[in-house]
Amino acid sequence: MAEPLIAILDFGSQYTQLIARRVREQRVFCRIYPWSVDVATLSKEPLAGVILSGGPASVYEKDAPRLDPRVLELGVPVLGVCYGMQSIAKEFGGTVERGTQGGEYGRATLEVVRPNPLLRDVPTTSTVWMSHGDSVTALPAGYTLLARSPTCPFAATMRDDGRVYGIQFHPEVTHSAYGTQILSNFLFDVCHAQGSWTMGNFVDQAIDKVRATVGPQGRVVLGLSGGVDSSVAAVLLHRAIGDRLDAIFVDNGMLRKNERHEVEHLFRERFPVRLHVVDASEQFLADLKGVVDPEHKRKKIGHRFIDVFKDEAKRCAGAQFLAQGTLYPDVIESTSATGGPSVTIKTHHNVGGLPKDLGFMLIEPFRELFKDEVRQLGALLELPETVLKRHPFPGPGLSVRCLGEVTRERLDVLREADAIFLEELRAAGWYEKTSQAFAVLLPVRSVGVQGDGRTYGHVCALRAVTTEDFMTADFAPLPFDLLGRVASRITNEVRAINRVTYDVTSKPPGTIEWE
Repeated sequence: MAEPLIAILDFGSQYTQLIARRVREQRVFCRIYPWSVDVATLSKEPLAGVILSGGPASVYEKDAPRLDPRVLELGVPVLGVCYGMQSIAKEFGGTVERGTQGGEYGRATLEVVRPNPLLRDVPTTSTVWMSHGDSVTALPAGYTLLARSPTCPFAATMRDDGRVYGIQFHPEVTHSAYGTQILSNFLFDVCHAQGSWTMGNFVDQAIDKVRATVGPQGRVVLGLSGGVDSSVAAVLLHRAIGDRLDAIFVDNGMLRKNERHEVEHLFRERFPVRLHVVDASEQFLADLKGVVDPEHKRKKIGHRFIDVFKDEAKRCAGAQFLAQGTLYPDVIESTSATGGPSVTIKTHHNVGGLPKDLGFMLIEPFRELFKDEVRQLGALLELPETVLKRHPFPGPGLSVRCLGEVTRERLDVLREADAIFLEELRAAGWYEKTSQAFAVLLPVRSVGVQGDGRTYGHVCALRAVTTEDFMTADFAPLPFDLLGRVASRITNEVRAINRVTYDVTSKPPGTIEWE
């Protein structure tokens, strides 16, 4: 029997994924759909409830996303958040107007004026997070005021039958003091969700689905990068179909120190997968000769990867399926709130964005999981923490951390500096406190003194950030003694480098990677 789920209709809010995260944290399964999803599609799902997200538009704008009134006739409870609440009001005869003071943004005081299931155990006054220019100024017939704020006369409302709610604030953000309680009330008191969705359940379901898709004789090819997603996928698929999985690991010459050895050890000793290791480093480096523009680097590497992967996949006789570690945020980001392709479509797949014309049928076992859920899954599959807690690594590898022309010599210098930095972070207990950390080799030289002699060496920059979603990030406040120790080791052990700097730029205005 399919797991009952919460459908989240996305009206373009920057917080839509966060709503999904909060729902899943309550062990309730959910999916995000564009606001324009056909109601007939929703009616076929085992729905427990529907949440309407916020969004940047005004309900009175031309071409503004419009709520299909039939969503409220699906027979399950509905919660409208911000724009979602305004959409309900407009569609059913209420009034939405531009705020007289230009809107309400940031923290506000919520005053509960009527006890109700949605706001159970929420104090009479509490802090919530507002982010809206328009407000509901008159309720539709059959709706009741539940709570207000100083500048928002209808901050929470309910249809009189207790099946439809609207809230002007955002319970999904941590700034709303009782936001988790409110979402929990909606899920369990209003929707009567079971809270039984676990990663343990997902393991069994995913294995059964892979077996049903592949069949008793089918074979699968997987692009293995050694990162979290592809490594967990390899173990899951191997558990499902055994030796009918072929994992292809391409050494492009831009890996971190000992990375190839670690992948081979893990997937030949601990998890005996049919592993194909292709050393194509000479081809990649030849392609990058004289290339300095980062986008050209990415394109060169991407094209070469496809060629190398395609050639090796042909050697996997009988393979009909291609597995990729696509995650749920990747799926969501590939579709805009209007249901069409987004303006910028990211290259998401662990295998480098392989084209559809390779002739394989696609398997994406994680397309409904978030990153932290994949890590939970990996723990259940007994992957080591060194893999599960590994920082993200760009698809083009060290090429985009080796600014300027990429050569084997410069890569070797960068590899050693990066390894020292990560080693010292782990020793000091800072690796797991940071979200991503790495060294960058700059395309400049610096005068220095090493061994009582003048040097004209490379300059290395260190980068470490903390972030929850990688959309924004702060530089990690590493202790000065730790930075000093790293700089000393790098300039002493990597003699080609005579100067080390630390990047204290946040995102924005910078990006996490330098290229």
